[in-house]
Amino acid sequence: MEEKLNDQEQVRLDKLPKYLELGVDPFGSRYDWKDQIKDIRAKYGDLSVEELSEKNIEVNVAGRLMAIRRMGKASFANIKDEYGSIQVWIGINVVGEHDYSVFKLADLGDIVGIKGILMKSRTGELTIKAEKYTHITKCLKPLPEKFHGLTDTEDRFRKRYLDMIINEDSRRVALMRPAIIKEIRNFCDNL
Repeated sequence: MEEKLNDQEQVRLDKLPKYLELGVDPFGSRYDWKDQIKDIRAKYGDLSVEELSEKNIEVNVAGRLMAIRRMGKASFANIKDEYGSIQVWIGINVVGEHDYSVFKLADLGDIVGIKGILMKSRTGELTIKAEKYTHITKCLKPLPEKFHGLTDTEDRFRKRYLDMIINEDSRRVALMRPAIIKEIRNFCDNL
């Protein structure tokens, strides 16, 4: 029995040969990153525009694309890792034509790597100015709508992986629960 694809899934599937034409494996790039987004925000979030440009702080992160705003030869995107999210600015004149072509094929849910310099946008948002864009893996199934999320309780429990991607509270509880159990065990062991 063959599963019928919806329009978004078909569009994502049709992009796979385009990745191969650009010499990019849509499902298998290894990527070594050194920074977590929550650490970047904690360490550099309070710095001013001048301090950020003076220090020229280079970061290297990986995460899931949660929002994309394309504007011609430059784009903004939001990426999210295990513990936080950050805005990324990607310009064709900085990352190059090849990397920007690969980025233009990206969809919400794709996992990407970004290497770049920290800056603040005009609105004061901490942003990574991408110098290198790496496509790590393609997401063939579209994520649920951010606004509505997973509204059906049964779906939320059957598709926990989606619930934790979309719902920050579910993710927080799932990460906190093992830590709480560990502390209870440690306490009981020390009695």
